[in-house]
Amino acid sequence: MGTRAETYAGPFYLGEKAVITHGGAGGWRAASNLEDVINAVQSAAREALSENSLEGMLVKAIVVLEDSGVLNAGLGSVLSIDGKLTMDAGLMYDDLRAGGVAAVTYPRNPIRLADWVARNLYHVLLAGPEADKLAEKLGLKRHPGPSERALKRWKELLEQVKNGKGPEWARKMASLLFADTVGAVVLYNGRLGAGTSTGGVALKHPARVGDSPIPGAGFYVEKGVGGCAATGIGETIILGRPCVYAVELLKQGLPVEEAARAAVARHTALFGSDNLGIILLNAEGYAAAAMNTAGMPVGIAGNKHEAKGFMLLRREE
Repeated sequence: MGTRAETYAGPFYLGEKAVITHGGAGGWRAASNLEDVINAVQSAAREALSENSLEGMLVKAIVVLEDSGVLNAGLGSVLSIDGKLTMDAGLMYDDLRAGGVAAVTYPRNPIRLADWVARNLYHVLLAGPEADKLAEKLGLKRHPGPSERALKRWKELLEQVKNGKGPEWARKMASLLFADTVGAVVLYNGRLGAGTSTGGVALKHPARVGDSPIPGAGFYVEKGVGGCAATGIGETIILGRPCVYAVELLKQGLPVEEAARAAVARHTALFGSDNLGIILLNAEGYAAAAMNTAGMPVGIAGNKHEAKGFMLLRREE
C-alpha cells in the first residue's frame, strides 16, 4: 500500500488473457452494500474471461457492471438535479478504434452502443436524443428507468441542497458519492482494450458530460504498451488525462504499480485529493490499481490468476 495521498495495489500477474475492473472511486467506507459491490467487480472480471475476443471481453465486463444495479452505471445510474437519468460510456481498442456515447437515456447498456459506434462509424462520439434513436433502431434493450435506490438518493441529496446543508459543490461531488464510473481494461491475444460507463455525478447539471465517453480522458490504450480506465471527478480527469500519463509511463519502462501510483500522485498535485482512481494493465499481463479517495472496488482475473474482488481502502494515518 502507498501513502495517504495515493493508495495502490499490485502488481498482479494475470497472464496473457487478463481483465481488471473497477466499481468507482469514492467514499466507500460509509456504504452498506460492500459485499454486493465486491461481488459485482469480481463477477465482471470472471465473466469477461469466458469470452473469446478482445471486444467480447471488454463489453462483457462493463455490461455485467452496468447490470449489477449496485454501481453508478446502467441500471444503477444516479440522477441529475432535475431528476432525470442520463448516461455516458466509451471504449477504445489498441488498433485506434474508439467509440463513445454521452447523455443517453434509452439503452440499458450504453457500452453496447459505444461499441457499435467504434465498430461501425468514422465518428468517435455521439450524444443526446439522436444517439438514443440509434440505440432503439439497433434493437438494443431499453433502460427501465431510475431504480428505487437512485430515486431515494436523489430526493435525499436534493433536500440537503434545498436546506442549505452539505459541503461546497466541488467537495459535495467527492464526499457524497458511494459509487462512481465503472470500468475495465482487458488483454487478449496480445491486444488491449479499455472502457468506462457511468450515470454521471449525482445532482449534475442537465446535459453535463464527464470523462467517461472521451478517449484519452476516462480510458486509453496503446498497442504493445498498456491500457487504463479512470474514475472520479470527470472534470479533473478531462483536464489532467491521467490515463494517457499512466500509459506513457509504462512506455518509458516503469512497472505497472509505479506507473499507476505516479499518475495518481501527479493528479493529486494538480487538483487535490478525493477525485481519482485508475486501473492499469500492461501488455505483459501485469495489473495494478491506484487512487486518492477513500475507497475503490477492484476485480481481477486471468488465465494465470483466479477471479478475485476486493475493496481498495485508503490507509488512515
